[in-house]
Amino acid sequence: MAFLSTLTGIIGFGMGVPFGLLLGFYFFIYSKPKIVQEPITRRVSQLDNTALLNLLHDIPLWVKCPDYERVDWLNKIIADMWPYLNKAICASIRSMTEPMFAEYVGMFQIKTIAFENLSLGTIPPDIYGFKICETNENELVLEPAVRWAGNPNIVLVVKVLTFRITIQVVDMQILVAPRVTLKPLVPTIPCFANVSVSLLKRPEIDFGLNVLGGDLMSIPGVYHIIQRTIKMQIASLYLWPQSLEIPILDPSTVAINKPVGILHVKVVRAHKLLKMDFLGTSDPYVKLNLTGESLPAKKTSIKKRNLNPVWNEKFKLVVKDPESQVLQLEVFDWDKVGTHDRLGMQFVPLKLLTANETKEFKLDLLKHTFIADPYDKKPRGNIVIELTYAPFREESIKVDGIGDVLSRKESSLDRPSLNSSEVLSGAGLLSVTVQGAEDVEGLRHNNPYAVIRFRGDKKKTKKIKKTRHPLWNEEFQFMLEEPPLNDTIRIQVMSRRKGIGFHSKECLGKLDINLTDVVHNGRINTKYHLLNSKNGKIHVDIKWTIV
Repeated sequence: MAFLSTLTGIIGFGMGVPFGLLLGFYFFIYSKPKIVQEPITRRVSQLDNTALLNLLHDIPLWVKCPDYERVDWLNKIIADMWPYLNKAICASIRSMTEPMFAEYVGMFQIKTIAFENLSLGTIPPDIYGFKICETNENELVLEPAVRWAGNPNIVLVVKVLTFRITIQVVDMQILVAPRVTLKPLVPTIPCFANVSVSLLKRPEIDFGLNVLGGDLMSIPGVYHIIQRTIKMQIASLYLWPQSLEIPILDPSTVAINKPVGILHVKVVRAHKLLKMDFLGTSDPYVKLNLTGESLPAKKTSIKKRNLNPVWNEKFKLVVKDPESQVLQLEVFDWDKVGTHDRLGMQFVPLKLLTANETKEFKLDLLKHTFIADPYDKKPRGNIVIELTYAPFREESIKVDGIGDVLSRKESSLDRPSLNSSEVLSGAGLLSVTVQGAEDVEGLRHNNPYAVIRFRGDKKKTKKIKKTRHPLWNEEFQFMLEEPPLNDTIRIQVMSRRKGIGFHSKECLGKLDINLTDVVHNGRINTKYHLLNSKNGKIHVDIKWTIV
């Protein structure tokens, strides 16, 4: 029976092959080719719903979404630069992957892992939509929509024992919508310090993978497993709110010092000061300030006709860098007419202090900062002070802008939170930053400046001439013994012109802000509509930091 079936198979194969060849030759010779008709083109307005839905995926974002812009000029620049970008990107990929490959050499009998060919091909990516987002933060947010159907030539060679395994990536297609944040904006070229990149949705990635010349993606189930694994890995690293942080400038060159604590200074007394008046006495007072600050110096009261004054007066100074800042003390003799004579001065580096510990200093007064001056032998007395450095609580520092929310390292989810009793009690620093205003217009002149009034204190920004959209970006600080739960802060936008006369000052709008939300949230950064102004807005950033 087995012999009979074998014989029948041989006969069938011998008859089927010639018959198939003859039949194929007949159709090849006598069949007439069909006429290829030109495709029918129609206007989009003439298409029905089904055809429109089929085309919807290929319509660029600048057509579907009015807030996305068409950037053909940018695509032209990328196309012209692509040969050079291709080499630069491939060089970066090689430098990044070499240490990663080195970790696997020696494992599983692997001898070497290296790229045999690495090129992204000749087809550049295409940006089919570009969006710029406005935020209230000191940053620039870009959202390009990128697609790339490339022809890369990527061949990776893995040598295991005596075997040589080649892995080739071909026909790659990528559709991705990243969010690129340039932050913070700084006055140093290129005007931003870091680039933060995150993905708004999971990317669409399709490619072919040949291993030893065979298409690995053609194996049932492998294609979907690889696609799902790649998407999950990319999403876990870069899907919003996760992000990739790329430093551009050296942090030391663009460092913007923020308040980190408060220095409590108690000027206790002075002893054996110089005699500067005709009657053999002096009228001393003390000026104190921190180096690196442009704020006015603090002053004690004047002790008339006293060479051994006792003040016992307390002051608070905002500290931004306790490692480098220095407390500067100057003792002056007050004169009713003319300039005040300096009796002496002294310095105290803040790095000598221990956090939350009071330390007393008895300092000999010097003529000037040159301590080793051989001519400065005259005794000028001494001064006694008490210093306490109180740093802010780290957990009370709130997220500073949307850019920090995007950062994995700075995510507010990783920070411990304060309980309500700690938030609603204790001293702290109220920082008010007036960023700018929009559409403020006076009846007679437009030279706007902002006036901040809080608990009897009055502070002003600089005046900007002849504009309806001033940008101040000035910060004012108020040190408080308790949270401003029931307080309001008033901000007025004023305009002033030179000269004396009627209407030299004019109010362009005002605003009262209740600080309760600032205490509970730690920060409010928003634009407010100004009262008594038609379209005026003001951008204010208010922070409350607990000591």
